[in-house]
Amino acid sequence: MSEALHSLLDLLDLERIEEDIYRGHSRSAVVPRVFGGQVAAQALVAAGRTVPEDRHAHSLHAYFLRPGDPGAPIVYNVDRLRDGRSFTTRRVVAVQHGKPIFGLSASFQAYEEGLDHQAPMPPAPDPATLPTGEERLRSYPHLPADTVERFVEARAAVDLRYVDDPPFGDFGTPREPHSQVWFRTNGKLSDDPLLHVVLATYVSDMTLLDSVLLAHGRGGWAVGDVVGASLDHAMWFHRPFRADEWLLYDQQSPSASGGRGLGQARIYTEDGRLAISVIQEGVVRVPREH
Repeated sequence: MSEALHSLLDLLDLERIEEDIYRGHSRSAVVPRVFGGQVAAQALVAAGRTVPEDRHAHSLHAYFLRPGDPGAPIVYNVDRLRDGRSFTTRRVVAVQHGKPIFGLSASFQAYEEGLDHQAPMPPAPDPATLPTGEERLRSYPHLPADTVERFVEARAAVDLRYVDDPPFGDFGTPREPHSQVWFRTNGKLSDDPLLHVVLATYVSDMTLLDSVLLAHGRGGWAVGDVVGASLDHAMWFHRPFRADEWLLYDQQSPSASGGRGLGQARIYTEDGRLAISVIQEGVVRVPREH
């Protein structure tokens, strides 16, 4: 296991303060606020720790309410909304400086047999044939050195490989609003199903709005031609998967308007099983010229 992954797992291992109350800390991010994937993953950890082990997360719905302060602890308060025969529902509110910064609802289900079908996996190159995220980042001379180092550090726990140039690598001309990345953790994880769901949640916020930027030829936060932030995030976990094995994140944007952009995606295992569906809306604004 890489040192960066070990550090990330420590970050996600929340401190229990009281019954259904947990405390987490933050790490450096690409932008000067708490990374949205981190707070979503930590909130899911808090919810999962109040649920029986035989029930696994099947969906989450979340809102980013305020920018998080990376220099202050985050307190996660869990409400036990329902404990049914098949489903368990939890609500989590993340608080900093006395105000909510994030809210999450998550549902967990005991395993059962049922109808089964899925959308087919789209074509994608073998991840072993693609440059690593760090190699690709360092290949763009137009990116400031400090920006590259922030990206490399923020993503060091994950082996994330773009199929094509990301928005910040090739911008200025609109492209198809479609992006693919392969990802897996930089090291093996335990067999705890919640941990794999939590790590996928963490990574899911890294690139989902890229397809919005591609549609308009924008480079994004790395080059400063847009400003933005995640507004809400939803995930459905369809089938078991491991976050330490290759997952294909196939992303597209059906719409952008009113200063907001929508990204939707499917995450497949390397052998073609549809593991997760994801939808996110974010603020995507072009800076005003003065």
